[in-house]
Amino acid sequence: MSKDVYTKNAPEAIGPYTQAKVVGGLVFTSGQIPIDPATGDVVDGGIKEQAHQSCKNVKAILEEAGTSLENVVKTTCFLADMGDFAAFNEVYAEYFTGKPARSCVAVKTLPKNVLVEIEAIAEV
Repeated sequence: MSKDVYTKNAPEAIGPYTQAKVVGGLVFTSGQIPIDPATGDVVDGGIKEQAHQSCKNVKAILEEAGTSLENVVKTTCFLADMGDFAAFNEVYAEYFTGKPARSCVAVKTLPKNVLVEIEAIAEV
């Protein structure tokens, strides 16, 4: 049995999916792009500003699910440009201090033409 997770502190789903699902002691977040949940707009700035917002969105969803960034066991990160890898890592390291397993790939295009998207799996 699974439970849907929803918080107003992260962007609403823009398609037929939920912000996250809790299943068997784990929470699986949907990919989070750098949308400010207060405005519904993509945050201004470059990769660092967008990475901060994406991380904040993941954090808000995890907290609503009853867990935290410290309990993340795996992330998948999508970058629009692998040239942003070093700058992205600087921001990512501030949030994911437990150093979860991670995949990071460059993709051709992300929703709303953002620079980054992050999804996570965490223990609840």
